[in-house]
Amino acid sequence: MLIDSKINIKTKLALFWIALMFLYIYNDILSLYQPGHVGELAEGYSQGMRFTQPILFAAAILMALPGLMVLLCATLKARANRLVNISMGIFHILVLIATQFIGEQDAWLYWRFYELLELILLFLIIRVAWKWPSSE
Repeated sequence: MLIDSKINIKTKLALFWIALMFLYIYNDILSLYQPGHVGELAEGYSQGMRFTQPILFAAAILMALPGLMVLLCATLKARANRLVNISMGIFHILVLIATQFIGEQDAWLYWRFYELLELILLFLIIRVAWKWPSSE
């Protein structure tokens, strides 16, 4: 009989953030195959939004957060870890919701699929952090 070993909560949370980063990356990569998308990018805009330094800097911060969360999950103490995971999970859900009102309203099916997976992962991150066991 196989032994189902328990995964440390810090490791589990870090793995969720890694999976989320992959979903973000592959969603953006698949977008390059949409007709006309690369041309828009070359012209400095996407979905009607012109790229500026502040917009790209904000995007860089937003995309750096999951990577930093991997490090924080592995290094923070339990109480801070729990708080940061819950707050960052909620923040990323709010960003996901906000992006529904920016750009194309008729997003391609792959985009919606990735958004659904991202939402599920974010809820799992919040749930695992919320249920962090405490010592009796």
